[in-house]
This record gives sequence, C-alpha cells and structure tokens, in this order.
Amino acid sequence: MTTVIANATIVTGNAGRDVLHDAGIAIVEDRIAAIGPTDDVRQAHPDAEVVDGRGKAVFPGLINCHTHLLATGDRGILEDFGFPTRLTFPVSARALLSDEERQTLALLGVLESVRSGVTCLLEISSDVAGYAADLAGTGLRLVLGENINDVDEAQIRNGVYRFDEARADAGLQRCADLVESWHGREQGRISCFPAPHAPETCSPDLLRRSRELAERHGVGYTIHLSQSREEIEAVMRTRGVSPTHYLFANDFLGPDLLAAHCRYVNPAEIALLGQTGVKVTNNAAIAARRGAAAPVRELQAAGCVIGMGTDNMAEDMVEVMRAGLFLERVRRNDEVYPQPEDVLEWATSGGARALGMEDITGRLEVGKKADLFVVDLMRPHLVPTLRVVSAFVHNGQPADITSVMVDGAWVMRDSKVLTIDEADVVRRAEAVGHASWRRLLERYPNIPFPISIPPAIT
Repeated sequence: MTTVIANATIVTGNAGRDVLHDAGIAIVEDRIAAIGPTDDVRQAHPDAEVVDGRGKAVFPGLINCHTHLLATGDRGILEDFGFPTRLTFPVSARALLSDEERQTLALLGVLESVRSGVTCLLEISSDVAGYAADLAGTGLRLVLGENINDVDEAQIRNGVYRFDEARADAGLQRCADLVESWHGREQGRISCFPAPHAPETCSPDLLRRSRELAERHGVGYTIHLSQSREEIEAVMRTRGVSPTHYLFANDFLGPDLLAAHCRYVNPAEIALLGQTGVKVTNNAAIAARRGAAAPVRELQAAGCVIGMGTDNMAEDMVEVMRAGLFLERVRRNDEVYPQPEDVLEWATSGGARALGMEDITGRLEVGKKADLFVVDLMRPHLVPTLRVVSAFVHNGQPADITSVMVDGAWVMRDSKVLTIDEADVVRRAEAVGHASWRRLLERYPNIPFPISIPPAIT
C-alpha cells in the first residue's frame, strides 16, 4: 500500500534540520519512499491514497527513551512527595496490582503516549512479559526492559545493603527469557533490554552479568543513574566512590548503555560517561517536578548522545520537550540555548541513537521507517506559522496532534486511536487507580497518609 501526505509542511529532522513547505511525503508499505514538492511526489506515486496535508505539519515520531507505564496509576500522588517518596508504606500501590490491572494501566500509558506523538518507547518494569502482548497490539515500536536487582529489599529500608545471588539469578533468567521470547517480534518492531535497576541496588556481579547478557544477545541495556541524592550517598557509603565510578569499576559503562537521569553527576563523572560513549536520557519533566536538572549541555559536550523520556506518572512527550527547553535555559541562565530544534532532535534522532535505532527511525528520510505524527497548525496558539518547530515546542499541545503512523500503519488517524478501545481503557483505569491505592491503605491503616482518596468516577 502507498500513502502520500500532500501539501504539508514536512519537518524532516534531518542533519540540516530542513523544513519543507507545500511538500509531500510518500510511504510505501512501512518505509518512506519520497519527500519533496507535492506535485513531484504525487506524479511518482499516481496510485497512492492521498491524505490532504493543507494546514498540517508532519514531524518525525517522538521517542520516549525511559518510562514506567504502570506508574500512570500513581498520578496526582507521587509527583508531590519527593523521591524517594516521603510516604512510608513498606510496598507501593503498584506492587499490589493484578495482572489484568497492570495491563490496563500499561494501555492507559500508551494512549497518552500516542496522543502526544510518540511512535517508540522504552518500557521498564519487573515481569514486563506479563503485558508484552498487550503492548505489542498497540502498534507502537517498543523496547521492553526487564527491571532487576539483587538487593535485599527488606534490609535496604534500614540502610543495610545486602545482596542475594539467587535473586540475581532469577532476574537475569527473566531478562534472558524476555529477549528470547520477544526480541525481534512483530517484524522487528519489538526489541528488548536488560534493565538492572540502579547502582545502589545492584551488586558488582549483577552488573557484570547484565552487560554480558546484553552482549551475548546483541542488545542494549539500561540503568537508572544519579537519580537521587540518596542513591549517591548510599553508593559512596557502601562502595567509596560515586555511582558512575562504581559502574566503571565493574565494566558496566559502554556505548550500548543508556543511562537514565544523570541529574547530579559531577564533572569527573560527566567526562567518564562521555569517554565511554554512554547514552543519556534526559527526563526533564519529572526532574523539574523533583527540583532537579541534568547537566545536558555538559553531557553532550563530553560526547554523550542525548535522548528524552517521561519516566513516571505522565507519558506526554510534548510536555517533556518543553520542560527540557525551559529547564536547561533556567539551569544555565541562558536565553537562547537550547533552541527548540535542539530539543526536537533529542526527542527524535537522539532517542533513535540512544536505543540503537538510528538506521531505521528518528528522522523523516527516504529509506527510513514511516514513524511520524501530524499536527494541525491552524490552532490559535500555533499561528502565524513563521517557525513551525519553535511554535510547536513552545506552545504545542497533544490535542494538536491529529494522526500518528508507526511502521507505515496509522495508529491514530483524525484524532481517533485505532489500536486501543480508548473509552474502555480509560473507564477501567479510573477504577484500577482508585482500587490500588485503597488496597494499599487497607493493608497499612496505621501508616500516615495526607490524602483522602475520593470515589472513582463512574
């Protein structure tokens, strides 16, 4: 099947950052076949389905390099009590979800993702295989990361870091099973990463074995790094070095590693991350909510590829881009850096490089996969259309996005998500979120909780 989007503004996201006006883009099967003047593209593909792009802009799909979809059930609570949370429950509400509830919250997160222009995401969770099939059915390009650690979680609450070899073995087996079951599925649309959780929760043995597993299967791997001051204090106390140097000492850093956050890295750590070719995902919106900011310009100058991610509670990558621009300007007291084009690059081609997908996605170029989203430019907050990328990064909203295509197939068209029953998922997720937090409160009635949970909307 061939589709031509005609008479549109095409934001290529290519190395020259070209924006083409009154242009067309042809998609044949799952690939971009042509980009150029509308008349030329239509003449070259006379039998194509033609989609009218007047007043629309076509962007490369956004790539979310770090998220936890199940955290959608914690919206409105965990944003406002610090990290690690000041709430003192022994377990999280997320830990009490049933398999069906996990599937529902994962699909809720995908809905928000699609509506914000996301075509690819890295989902990190324990037992992610339990809802992998549900995610695969959404049509998104996916990286599934199995979250593992080998720390004794009962002891860590008392500041004691003990490690369990059997727990490491079980986690690594889950990673291997996930890769063997899902990597390369859906015509290559799904890939898998081992995801050891964080420096303070992973022993040297688990770190080394995780990288070896990734290398054995030819996949990337990811970890949370320098995400909290508590992490830094714990690693300094137990290992005598910074978290980044702890990873380096155990041969964990390398060009296939995607490190999430990197909020509190010092100059020596930044240099080490750059020298070893580590990729970094800047999760700007959640960082801002937690009063932190990654030193993005310094990391990039050191040689790190920068991607972007949502992390917890929200899946809106439009918000992430805007937060990334604002946060970096405030952090540096800089009126002009980054530019909107810089931020869009982090969220598209930067993300593709971070996930090892730069050969197939991240830019609108002939030969690449047709992963894109369409924006209605004829909105009060987007006109005049003098500088489309700037207008969208500064002022755009997910509601401006009318269509999303992944692998040449429409996932959302004319503002309707085609691969998920949106009304059903939203209804079920509302019930799941309320039920999971009530379950937690009933299990631990003596734990202080400053919120009164209202009835679910029915």
